[in-house]
Amino acid sequence: MRILICEDSVLLREGLVRLLEDAGHSVVAALPDTSGLDEAVATTDPELCILDVRLPPTFTDEGIRAALGLRKTHPSLAILVLSQYVEERYASDLIAAQGGPLGYLLKDRVADVAEFLQSVQRISEGATVLDPEVVAQLLTRRNRDDRMLRLTERERTVLALIAEGKSNQAIAGLLFLSEASVEKHITSIFQKLGFEQGESGNRRVLAALAHIENTGGPVPPAGPTGMAR
Repeated sequence: MRILICEDSVLLREGLVRLLEDAGHSVVAALPDTSGLDEAVATTDPELCILDVRLPPTFTDEGIRAALGLRKTHPSLAILVLSQYVEERYASDLIAAQGGPLGYLLKDRVADVAEFLQSVQRISEGATVLDPEVVAQLLTRRNRDDRMLRLTERERTVLALIAEGKSNQAIAGLLFLSEASVEKHITSIFQKLGFEQGESGNRRVLAALAHIENTGGPVPPAGPTGMAR
């Protein structure tokens, strides 16, 4: 996979380059800030862009603003955001933005090489991969949404499992249902939440975000949470 890195820390940037290239990926550019990001994306045509949330010159939200910008200019581009700490608002903005595959991981995850490379692979395959700490923070938000009142108890349970990144097959196993029954529940959830078939966004991710932001739910187990598209 062709990967572009935007990370101000020389050690982490060079470490990512070595790690990814050793795993068989091609790092087409490694930038210290976002000043040449748009040009680099245009000239190198990466399949995945890895960005730090806080970049020069202010070290506040340059990386996240760049990621949101890429969602608009290159909607199919996969994006992986790395953050030192949980940035709840930024995570919500990115998940809500329509676009290609998405990852949001804390930098500590890079230390587990196998897990990090697996996350990169899952993103390349179209998954949305969220750090469990990020999800745990989002799950603390309890603002209720009238749409949630439309769901049955079973639909709420299915939606909670979607928010944990469970596949239809996994949900069926946990709830002792057929996959066809799970699919019917999910279709009903989408309809009740107003996510129609023609919606350009990822309905599964949008539904999970609605659950996270408005009802809360169980904190997912350790390991990055992946939502299959």
